[in-house]
Amino acid sequence: MSDEFLMLSVKNGDLDKAAIIYGRYKKKLYQFFFHRNYGDKEASADHVQQVFYRLIKYRNSYKEEASFNTWLYSIASNIRYQDIKEKQRMNVGLTDYKIPESYDHINDEHQALHQALKTLPETHREILMMSKFLDMKYDEIATINGCSVGVVKTRVFRAMQALRETYFKINQL
Repeated sequence: MSDEFLMLSVKNGDLDKAAIIYGRYKKKLYQFFFHRNYGDKEASADHVQQVFYRLIKYRNSYKEEASFNTWLYSIASNIRYQDIKEKQRMNVGLTDYKIPESYDHINDEHQALHQALKTLPETHREILMMSKFLDMKYDEIATINGCSVGVVKTRVFRAMQALRETYFKINQL
C-alpha cells in the first residue's frame, strides 16, 4: 500500500493505518530531528511523537493529490521551527543543545564532517539534511520550505560550498 493510500485511509477514519505509517517513518523522522537537535535523543524522540500526534489531529488537512512525504516533512519542519522559537523565547541558544562529546567509535573524517555540519547555519544544515541524507527531491524541499526549486538548488550549492570549506579547515587542524 502506498503512503498516500494509507494516509487517505487515516483521513477517512481508519486510524489503524497510522501504525503502518509510523512503522515506515519513525526512523527517518528520528534521524531528521536527531541531526537538528545536535544528538539530543530525547528531544528527537519527542518530536517524532509530536509529528504522529499532528498527523492524526490534522488528518483532514491532507489533500489527496499531495505528496504524503512532503506533507509529513512539512509537519516535522513546523515542529522544529516551533522548537527553535520556544528556545529563543526562553533565552536558550541553539548552542545549548546537548552535543555528544565522545567520538571514540567514529573515525576522524566522520568526526570532522559532523563538526563541520554543526558549524553551518541552521538553514544550510537543514537543506543538506533533506537533500543529501533524507534523499528528498528538490521539489519536495521547495514545497516544505515555501520556495522555488531554483532557490533550493542555490541553497544546496551554497551549503555544500560552506560544508566543504569548513570540513577542510577542520581536517587540516
